[in-house]
Amino acid sequence: MMNMVTELDNKRSYINRLLDLDSILEKKSMFLLGPRQTGKTSLIRHTLSKAKVYDLLDTSIFLSMSQNPGRLAQELTPKDRIVVIDEIQHLPILLNEVHRLIESRGIHFLLTGSSARKLRRGGVNLLGGRARTKYLHPLTSRELGKHFDLLRAIQRGLIPSIYFSDDPRADLEAYAGSYLQQEIVAEGAARNVPAFSRFLKVAALCNGTIVNFTNVASDAQVPRTTVYEYFEILKDTLVLHELPAWRRSEKRKPLVSSKYYFFDIGVTAALQGREFRRGTPEFGEAFESLLFHELRCYNDYVTPEPLAYWRSTSGFEVDFILGDHTAIEIKAKENVSAQDLKSLRALAEEKKLKRYMCVSMENRPRTVNGISILPYKEFLSGLWDGEYT
Repeated sequence: MMNMVTELDNKRSYINRLLDLDSILEKKSMFLLGPRQTGKTSLIRHTLSKAKVYDLLDTSIFLSMSQNPGRLAQELTPKDRIVVIDEIQHLPILLNEVHRLIESRGIHFLLTGSSARKLRRGGVNLLGGRARTKYLHPLTSRELGKHFDLLRAIQRGLIPSIYFSDDPRADLEAYAGSYLQQEIVAEGAARNVPAFSRFLKVAALCNGTIVNFTNVASDAQVPRTTVYEYFEILKDTLVLHELPAWRRSEKRKPLVSSKYYFFDIGVTAALQGREFRRGTPEFGEAFESLLFHELRCYNDYVTPEPLAYWRSTSGFEVDFILGDHTAIEIKAKENVSAQDLKSLRALAEEKKLKRYMCVSMENRPRTVNGISILPYKEFLSGLWDGEYT
């Protein structure tokens, strides 16, 4: 288990992260990607304390390496077996030197970044096969352990510094308002900041839905082609995750369009300009997004499996299909009714999956006609314990 420093009730403490950097770096180099403030730098500081670190946000380091990339080789000694380059997307040309040092000296590099876009443009393929790619997400329920609280997570999101902040609303507004726009502008792809700002709020309102790009273009007052480009930017900067449609159903024709989820529910709320209060439809959407986050993290940290959703052209919909074996419907309700299970029953008629479950806010688990109704805590515990494989 890895350690990351964060603030716990204003006292410095550790939160164990599930991503095991040591075991990966023992074998080969690694790209560690994730949005800002998810804890990459802190994770490195408390996991690889003896490694040599080059922070490209440090102006002096950036200038020296950009002027002479070969300086990296000059500074490294035979004792430097693991080397960290933080924010590698700011200087993609350095990947040529990294490639050479992996081959010539057998050094294992940890290369962090918050944008896959610049890396692809800058030659990341030059390392083809020589570095694995892993993602660091906001905190999970398993990492938080006793500190996990559903309402807190939905209201604040799970970015470490904001989850434990003494002023989460201000921090979320700052993150959503300044950082995200600056990050996109830094990509050099969204030069019209007012237009992108309008788009960002409209896109946030589409969180967890099948996106109608024409409507988004109209609401954001930008061309439809620009909307497609902006969505790609959000995906490349790891702010947005795409959930594809599950297409294996035969009795009922499935839709094929993807859904999109923002990487953190707190940031989503800030972009939307609203709070998710219990008992409202918006709370149900947030509950679903939070569980998508857990499933996504499980796939990236533990076992990579296909993750999709199913919706038929006749209107049946199941929120998540995990690994072609488990159907998961999310209901933020304390009393799940038979009506809430109709889509799971329809999908069960296909007889293609091993289990069907409805994750809810009920207090105790029960089974209705072969469908398991689980309290969310029990579902999360079973997920991270590997019970749904």
